Amino acid sequence: MKSRGGTGWCCVSKAATHRLLLVGPVGGSEPSQREKTTGLVVLGATGRLPGVGEENKTTGRNEKSLFSAGPVSIEGHSAKILERPRGGGERLGLHFRRREGSGASERASERGRRRAGAVDSYNVIVDDELGDIQLIRIEKRKYWFHDDWYLKYITLKTPCGDYIEFPCYRWISGESEIVLRGGRAKLACDDQIHILKQHRRKELETRQKQYRWMEWTPGFPLSIDAKCHKDLPRDIQFDSEKGVDFVLNYSKAMENLFINRFMHMFQSSWSDFADFEKIFVRISNTISEQVMNHWQEDLMFGYQFLNGCNPVLIQRCTKLPENLPVTTEMVECSLERQLTLEQEVELGNIFVVDFKLLDGIDVNKTDPCTLQFLAAPICLLYKNLANKIVPIAIQLNQVPGDENPIFLPSDAKYDWLLAKIWVRSSDFHIHQTITHLLRTHLVSEVFGIAMYRQLPAVHPIFKLLVAHMRFTIAINTKAREQLICEYGLFDKANATGGGGHVQLVQKSMQDLTYSSLCFPEAIKARGMDNTEDIPYYFYRDDGLLVWEAIRAFTAEVVDIYYGSDQVVEEDQELQDFVRDVYVYGMRDKKASGFPKSIKTKEKLSEYLTVVIFTASAQHAAVNFGQYDWCSWIPNAPPTMRAPPPTVKGMVTIEQIVDMLPDRGRSCWHLGAVWALSQFQDNELFLGMYPEEHFIETPVKEAMARFRKNLDAIVSVIAERNKNKKLPYYYLSPDRIPNSVAI
Repeated sequence: MKSRGGTGWCCVSKAATHRLLLVGPVGGSEPSQREKTTGLVVLGATGRLPGVGEENKTTGRNEKSLFSAGPVSIEGHSAKILERPRGGGERLGLHFRRREGSGASERASERGRRRAGAVDSYNVIVDDELGDIQLIRIEKRKYWFHDDWYLKYITLKTPCGDYIEFPCYRWISGESEIVLRGGRAKLACDDQIHILKQHRRKELETRQKQYRWMEWTPGFPLSIDAKCHKDLPRDIQFDSEKGVDFVLNYSKAMENLFINRFMHMFQSSWSDFADFEKIFVRISNTISEQVMNHWQEDLMFGYQFLNGCNPVLIQRCTKLPENLPVTTEMVECSLERQLTLEQEVELGNIFVVDFKLLDGIDVNKTDPCTLQFLAAPICLLYKNLANKIVPIAIQLNQVPGDENPIFLPSDAKYDWLLAKIWVRSSDFHIHQTITHLLRTHLVSEVFGIAMYRQLPAVHPIFKLLVAHMRFTIAINTKAREQLICEYGLFDKANATGGGGHVQLVQKSMQDLTYSSLCFPEAIKARGMDNTEDIPYYFYRDDGLLVWEAIRAFTAEVVDIYYGSDQVVEEDQELQDFVRDVYVYGMRDKKASGFPKSIKTKEKLSEYLTVVIFTASAQHAAVNFGQYDWCSWIPNAPPTMRAPPPTVKGMVTIEQIVDMLPDRGRSCWHLGAVWALSQFQDNELFLGMYPEEHFIETPVKEAMARFRKNLDAIVSVIAERNKNKKLPYYYLSPDRIPNSVAI
């Protein structure tokens, strides 16, 4: 039998036995007493055990090396299924595909002299007719060393020459069995045979015991019930836990950046801005170098609200904030059209970024030797005659008053610079905790848990979404174990550590709405949708292209499997998935706007687009630019060591440097943004589906069109970025991983 492409991993210890059962369609629950045992077992290449067989056409080896007392049984659900004997017997061809080994599995592979990525083929002679093969059951017996088995798929060749593919893409661990069904996607209404209905139900019952909801902290979206990575179901764990160890990765990043000599120098201040270059890796012609050279300029400050790593806060100002008593006289030197501030607002030339969520958040007090501080600024920005966005007024806290002055570009140089630094620091906190953690990581985990609990592997929506949930639950579990937990790494360098980050998530849950995850709606709600009026908002432009490509793809898949809106509404498994997200993820809050059910094909396509876009494009946009924009410490301070100024005209450069993070915190911050900005080894980018969960031609053709659309977007972005000193590439599909995995 020939491979259908891809790589797999199905080899086991030569001492282990695996039992394979082929199940036909006849009703009943007891195995036939006329079960035919052929003694097939999958072994390593060196296996030589007694048995009988014929030459393996794929390997050229005598099949007897792959037969042993460990049986492969052909089984029906009743004696009736084994009927109409044929004199010569029927020959079934079985094809196993192995997965490339990695981590612990790779080491076990070496011990068992297994062949990672190899294909094993067998001919099984059956004296009786089985009818249509509906299910394959594989039983695994555990032996004295690690012998987890990752099976990609089994292909069965019938006597008629037809090929039936049974996708698996799962680990078989310990003493266990799995039952596989054919690869064709089916809704529950498509299953008419009792054993298929039963298999579907049992799969979900098992999954719901494995994937349990848990409240990690009150007010958070619910998460997986696992205290640490090793508690997770094997199928969603990382291949190598060592590769996602935050402590190890951050330390390794500091070592790679040659800054580890500073990592324990807490309370030790830098001498001046240039001193920060001691831990800054200067790479020519990169965004990080541009930031270092131009971070003090108003144009660079304004640009980051459009195309930095937190481009989701800026909104058009339709009315001046009541708690920001700014006047035309204050900002007239910044207004280029000779209009009043109110007139500029009416024309849509004023924008605002409000960090009110930081108001009242507790600061980090885990280090009694270092006082840390937060602010809750309001920043007013202006679109000048060149259509560039620049700041014109900054108030560092929410309540106006004599001790909360409005800082202006016309103020003393260091007054204005310090006000901008406070805004950049506040932006960092909102970005890390809300834009990044809550609105991509935690939301995607909710979608993932609900998917595993409510959608069986044969469901087309499971097949569509599973690639976009890859390692998400695992990375979040590691984050709760090492990063955002009490005394975790988040506490080391961030002013919101020690519990403030938890308060921020709890507070921002009120703003986590379904419409805010619908990219076009979110852009429009902030008044940022006019491309001619705001021409340099590349996050918006590229995001809309990717959103539309995903939407077109999901619409095609929905059309293939749902003939009408009624079929959508009557798909109970789909409705249970959507309800799980609403009840457990959004905590049953009607104000979230998340649907409790979906009744039309159009809404289903939109919902699936939200899931995929959030896990892929949105996460890429706010994650992989962190080193670019945050590695120059003064541009994104993770903490401030003195309170915001209460008067003007008193700030010196020495005071600013002393306010910025000390050497130790600077190093931990730099290690973090470096590690978080790296792609995973063997990263799978948007449109890449190496695991063939879908076998139907129409879906494969839809995938090909999806990839073609994404390739066109890559070309458009590459052409626009030519010769730009600040290229925007975070939403180029060839840089968008399929899932949240870092």
